[in-house]
Amino acid sequence: MHEFDYVVAENLTEATKLLSDHKGSARILAGGTDLLVIMRNGRRQAKLVIDAKKIPELTDLSLNDEGLSIGAAVTCRQIWENTELAGDYPAIIDSASLIGGIQVQGRATIGGNLCNAAPSADAIPTLIAYGAIAHIQNSDGQRQVPVEEICQAPGQTSLSEDEILVKLTIAKPVAHSGAKFLRFIPRNEMDIAVVNVASMVELDSEGKSFLKARIAMGSVAPTPLFVKAAGDSLAGKEVNDESIKAAALIAREAATPITDMRGTIEHRKQLVEVLTVRTLNAAVARAKGEQS
Repeated sequence: MHEFDYVVAENLTEATKLLSDHKGSARILAGGTDLLVIMRNGRRQAKLVIDAKKIPELTDLSLNDEGLSIGAAVTCRQIWENTELAGDYPAIIDSASLIGGIQVQGRATIGGNLCNAAPSADAIPTLIAYGAIAHIQNSDGQRQVPVEEICQAPGQTSLSEDEILVKLTIAKPVAHSGAKFLRFIPRNEMDIAVVNVASMVELDSEGKSFLKARIAMGSVAPTPLFVKAAGDSLAGKEVNDESIKAAALIAREAATPITDMRGTIEHRKQLVEVLTVRTLNAAVARAKGEQS
């Protein structure tokens, strides 16, 4: 690892000024579980590392009448330990509780998982399924972007070199809605998903028809994939095996995986179909209050 300077930023103004002054050579450290690893192996270098864990906006985790706000430096452990959050956003708990082991979860952040932009990231499909909004800031101001527009390629995001992810917000779930995240790994020791899928559904008051659905998946394309067509195919359809199977087939066709040491193209496509069916069924069960 090359030498670098280290600064603890106390506020957003300081952090964005440092990013502007060191444009292209500064990196934000939220938890460091990705950044330090890729700096050590030479995949990325930085002359300045800006520790963001003292910035209040980045460490805030809050629920209100409008919904959920997750600061970019909030750890996975803070999320899955929050019992209030689990009631309205169970799929966030599904994914946050699977990112690394217990020691990693004390440092790793959902914001960092997004900004690392790995195709296999476990948090990103869930954020997309929930329709999360990323709040991004530089010294000129703040902008808001749907999470599905953040990842551009493996390890690359739509954030410019002087921008920082401040927080992620998710609207309060409507009545008769539910979401679920699942992943497949060949064994517990191999923590990178072969495929992961998140689904969110909204049902009518009787729980018999879909009003809306969003489906996203990872490890099947250069970036985590929002399969809008699969979710849209469910709108207005009855809640049954036939409509869910049809959506899963659309998701399968949208997947463009590769063959590597963790799985083949055909295996991954089959997993997309299976996990889409399972997450949709589980999301329906949660929407009906049948599953925690």
